[in-house]
Amino acid sequence: MEDMETLVIVLCAFVASGLTLLSGFGLGTLLMPVVALFFPVEIAVSVTAVVHLANNLFKLALVGWRADRGVVLRFGIPAVLAAFAGSLTLGWLAHLPPLAEYSLMGRTLAVVPVKLTVGLLILGFVAMELSPAMAAWRFDARLLPVGGCVSGFFGGLSGNQGAFRSMFLLKTGLSKEQFIATGVVLAVIVDLARMPVYGVAFFKSGPPVDLMLVVVASLSAFAGSFLAARLLKKLTIRSLQVIVGTLLILVAFGMITGVL
Repeated sequence: MEDMETLVIVLCAFVASGLTLLSGFGLGTLLMPVVALFFPVEIAVSVTAVVHLANNLFKLALVGWRADRGVVLRFGIPAVLAAFAGSLTLGWLAHLPPLAEYSLMGRTLAVVPVKLTVGLLILGFVAMELSPAMAAWRFDARLLPVGGCVSGFFGGLSGNQGAFRSMFLLKTGLSKEQFIATGVVLAVIVDLARMPVYGVAFFKSGPPVDLMLVVVASLSAFAGSFLAARLLKKLTIRSLQVIVGTLLILVAFGMITGVL
């Protein structure tokens, strides 16, 4: 692994983990494409998953005690179960041909049905979030399992369950501390459920993965989360919504265009 490649991955892990702590998603979405520049995609997914789980466990130690247990149970259990249905749907959509292909900076990018669908859905949710009529709307606790099903399904479908999870949690009336902590606990649950699958690819891959890179990237992610946690007290719930909304828009366009 060249020094410059390591530096790029480590810096991405640092920035993405800080954004992830505040928004509830982003580390996997941002880090995986960067790692994929230097490794095969299946290895990039495995490396990112290990860093993602390690970082989530670190965040759990930082803020996990503030999580709303009721939301975790009502949202988390349906999310894990629905992820299996999403995975089956992914198997079907994965066989559909790309809708368009183009080149950008030497890379061949493709607009694929699954990411186009998820990206458009995310933009729809963001539009509703920015609507004045929706601004004061809150989910009834009875609808949390529905949010968990949607989040889990699209997590299994595209790996972007964090984006949908954040959209639903923002409407539950949680404080900013509870929002962040609850999202962390739910992320750990999902990570633990999917790690056995990724672990097979990680340890049975062709050329061995640079484990030192995984360790360094994880430590960098820890530092990003720690810094973001120190900045938490300076944020308002509205600024948190703006951060989440902005990242959602970037992720959606990235998926629609094939960049992510």
